Amino acid sequence: MFSDIKNRFCAGFRPAFSMMLLLLPILAGAQYRDDYKSLYDSETAAAFRESVSYLSSSGLKGRAPGSEGEKSAAQYVYDRLESCGVEMLCPRDGDTFGIASRTGDTLVSRNVIGFVQGYDKELNKRFIVVGARLDNLGVNRMTIDGENVEQIYYGANGNASGLAMLTELARLVATNSIMFRRSVIFVAFGSSTNAYSGSWYFLNRSFSDASLIDAMVNLDMLGTGDTGFYAYTASNADLNAILRTVGTSLQPIVPEIVAAEPYPSDHRSFYAKEIPSVYLTTGRYPEKGTYRDVPSIVNYDYMERELEYIYNLTLEMANVKSAPLFKPSSVPVRDGEYADVVSINDCDVLPSFYNSTDLGQFLSKWVYQYLRYPQYAMDNGIQGRVILNFVIEKDGSISDVRVVRGVDASLDEEAVRVVSASPKWKPGKIKGSKVRTSITLPVEFRLEKKGGKPSFGIKKY
Repeated sequence: MFSDIKNRFCAGFRPAFSMMLLLLPILAGAQYRDDYKSLYDSETAAAFRESVSYLSSSGLKGRAPGSEGEKSAAQYVYDRLESCGVEMLCPRDGDTFGIASRTGDTLVSRNVIGFVQGYDKELNKRFIVVGARLDNLGVNRMTIDGENVEQIYYGANGNASGLAMLTELARLVATNSIMFRRSVIFVAFGSSTNAYSGSWYFLNRSFSDASLIDAMVNLDMLGTGDTGFYAYTASNADLNAILRTVGTSLQPIVPEIVAAEPYPSDHRSFYAKEIPSVYLTTGRYPEKGTYRDVPSIVNYDYMERELEYIYNLTLEMANVKSAPLFKPSSVPVRDGEYADVVSINDCDVLPSFYNSTDLGQFLSKWVYQYLRYPQYAMDNGIQGRVILNFVIEKDGSISDVRVVRGVDASLDEEAVRVVSASPKWKPGKIKGSKVRTSITLPVEFRLEKKGGKPSFGIKKY
């Protein structure tokens, strides 16, 4: 299997005072050490700190596309992935590619690619890609008072934090590979700041059949989570349903699904190939694109909490029976009396059930309390996820419950019955006014292996 995957990739090359104010942040970033805080690091937080410190060190000079700093970063990521037990699909210098500049010169950049094989004999021929931007803005050279000054854009949060998350996630996936049905490919994309060239190259040159990729997870700027943690899916209802499924289980943190793209990044190349993609980020931060983007702004403890969620999300995406669709029918086209319905992602104030905006509360406190597993489905071993879409009216009542993706008529009808009977919610709001809100939600029907009994809180009557 590894040789088959390797054949999908191309190896080898293609073709005074003001000055002190500028130098002080540079020196501080280059020599930053947080010795006291590091005494309290967990093993995972310590690994994050080590990776971010190296990848944003002054020696890498901002990891500009095609630079020696980017190459050193690639080698570092390669070594970390290989040490985690990831099967590497490129040389240590990366899968190199050339980019022609306007001057006629060729910039040589690189992707670092690793692979963990899934256990399912059929689904392991399908892939989940987890990617992170490798490069940053490099160095700004200027002259002040006749002196040459070098200002490094260290890129600690952007995107040393995402690369650190990538390698730690790979460690968990490789350690628990027996739990993953689909195979997982890990990619550090070179020359991302140059029109996402690395992700384009991966999809159009390295990987021979992008149609085998079921979904992509993009990790970019994940180090400032104390100000928020966000998931952007371009309002893909199938992906949103998967995110909410993961969120219904006990998680240390759950991202807020946002309708607006926090920053452009490599997920855009996957959208161009119509591959469902989720972009995970801690969002906008004032140090982005400046020399102040140094390790001291990164919250490693928060990253550890993010890692647990991202691992569980990757596991869920690798194991779902039906892969998410790029253009799902899961957001019904509504007209007539439902023409004014808005998506939950567009609400300023989210609809809430029992005073909670967490949709998992609705599932645990209502749906799974009153769901009846149909006898016919139990007798025939039928199980799966029914995806429903419904509308929260301005008075909080539920209407227009529809099956977006069904499993079997018996399960579909039962899911619709319970959701339709829901008590009233508090409606969503936009700019202070109540709105009719569309919600897509998965309802899980699962049977235990022994005896075919319902599980996960679904009652048998």
